[in-house]
Amino acid sequence: MTVLQDAPQRASAHELFTALTGEIRNRVVGQEEAVDLLAIALLSNGHVLLEGAPGLAKTRLARLFAASVEGAFKRIQFTPDLLPSDLIGSTLYLAAESRFEFQKGPIFSNFLLADEINRAPAKVQSALLEAMEERQVTSGDKSHGLNWPFFVVATQNPVEHDGTWDLPQAQLDRFLLLVKIDYPSMDREMDILDLAMEEAAADAQLPGLLLTADDLMSAQTEVQNIYLSEAVRRYIVRLVAGTRNDPAPLPGVGEHLACPASPRGTIALAHAAKAAAWLDGRDHVVPEDIKRLAQPVLGHRIMLTYRADADGVSPSSIVTALLEQVDVV
Repeated sequence: MTVLQDAPQRASAHELFTALTGEIRNRVVGQEEAVDLLAIALLSNGHVLLEGAPGLAKTRLARLFAASVEGAFKRIQFTPDLLPSDLIGSTLYLAAESRFEFQKGPIFSNFLLADEINRAPAKVQSALLEAMEERQVTSGDKSHGLNWPFFVVATQNPVEHDGTWDLPQAQLDRFLLLVKIDYPSMDREMDILDLAMEEAAADAQLPGLLLTADDLMSAQTEVQNIYLSEAVRRYIVRLVAGTRNDPAPLPGVGEHLACPASPRGTIALAHAAKAAAWLDGRDHVVPEDIKRLAQPVLGHRIMLTYRADADGVSPSSIVTALLEQVDVV
């Protein structure tokens, strides 16, 4: 693989991101949409929650992204006995120097993989919540800022329930996207097997550095300059307001919701749509960007009633009903 940093003439930010997604797609077979969504989150300076059964390359996907972008990578295996200090660090007394010193934990990284996040107790979740939202952690009476970029990729297994806690809604709301990883088709699984055999024979390593921190900053700046028309902004607002029966109830939506989407969902959908447009090489957002991202942005931001849960109504079906009934203009 050619490392673009060694090229005589530096490629554009868009070309570098195209190379990044292409390289990772080749190494995570059958999860092209998940690769694109992680790139969108990185461009939007947001966090991602990956949900899927064991063995579907969730951890591999996060590791490949971290290896391809300049920055420190840390992985934490969340367990029921994990303590906040295991995540953020702790203050130690140095007897020889008669002073206290804060020892930083693994959260002080640029790319954090929180494996099986739903196995951690509430105290650990609250520590992570502050880091994700405020980009800082608090130990004792002091707050410590985190370096840029700070990108959390968390994984959770929806199959097992022993020794797990449901993530609180406030925690879920801090994830820009919820990306569901599904089983591959039989043809794609054959490709996965061939790739695994190839990598085992060649003793494959993680990809080389594709993006520097400056490249990422340039890309994020370009994304912010993507044009978002008033018509598209109004479409986003109408979609989110539709979860609150505003201006009128929508069949199959409001009656199933105990907690609708907040304005944070509106902002997240706009940021993600800008990133998607930029990745596609456009300088403006189109309604199709909104429709494509409505599920991963809004699905985890709504809470169902007990009746909806019992009737088998899912968040994805509610977002689908929303998209079918809210007109673009």
